[in-house]
Amino acid sequence: MVSSLKVKGALLSVVLLVVGLGVWELSSQSGSTAEAASAYDALVAGAEQTARIPPPSKIVALAAEQLRNPFYDAGPNDKGIGIQLLYSLGRVLSGYFAALLVAIPVGFLIGMSPLMMRALDPFIQVLKPISPLAWMPLALFLIEDSVASSVFVIFVCSLWPVLINTAFGVSSVSRDYLNVARTLEINPLKTAFTVILPAAAPTILTGMRISIGIAWLVIVAAEMLVGGTGIGYYVWNEWNNLDLAAVLFSILMIGVVGMVLDAILARAARAVSYEA
Repeated sequence: MVSSLKVKGALLSVVLLVVGLGVWELSSQSGSTAEAASAYDALVAGAEQTARIPPPSKIVALAAEQLRNPFYDAGPNDKGIGIQLLYSLGRVLSGYFAALLVAIPVGFLIGMSPLMMRALDPFIQVLKPISPLAWMPLALFLIEDSVASSVFVIFVCSLWPVLINTAFGVSSVSRDYLNVARTLEINPLKTAFTVILPAAAPTILTGMRISIGIAWLVIVAAEMLVGGTGIGYYVWNEWNNLDLAAVLFSILMIGVVGMVLDAILARAARAVSYEA
């Protein structure tokens, strides 16, 4: 039954994709015909021609060309899509793993200590709503390096979901498990690793999954601000070149990479889940 539902869902997705792309392609072709027919009138009137959204066929052709050699490097403003994605992934993973090193231990501390939860909660509630990009000017001033500043912004945005979910998962561990560990005279450190961590792992992985999605969103905006390299800079640079096909192609690649990152952590979350 479940596999049948998956197959039907996949088939429906394919149908919706084909229909959507077909409508887009046909509307682009009809728009191009109408634009060509009125080109003379526009030139006579002195009107400026505006760029149109390219059809899917043009984006597919560009994608085939770009993916044929995704790692070429022809200068500062001419690098392959693969290189740009690797720059962005490097920054995201650097900030993300740094956030995990802080968020998980602090989350454990908060979850296991009601006193620390009350003491740190006001700071978390004040800092959590601040947009990560709001930290960028301060990071650029203090760090004086655009790459390190981008990593810091990723660190900030990745911190809170993992910390909060870890604290919630740890504090929600059944008292029965802790009582058994106490009865067996297991020391607190061993209890944390053998009892609390396995029980809280699904919640922690959920926070990690949320964090990686936010981090991938933020790095694109951060790279648009600081420039240089990365998929965000690539999108902005292609926009400045008025190459809308390249912009749409890069948007598609951002979505695909984000989907892959989410799928990896979703699989990890399923691996540590258990039936009560």
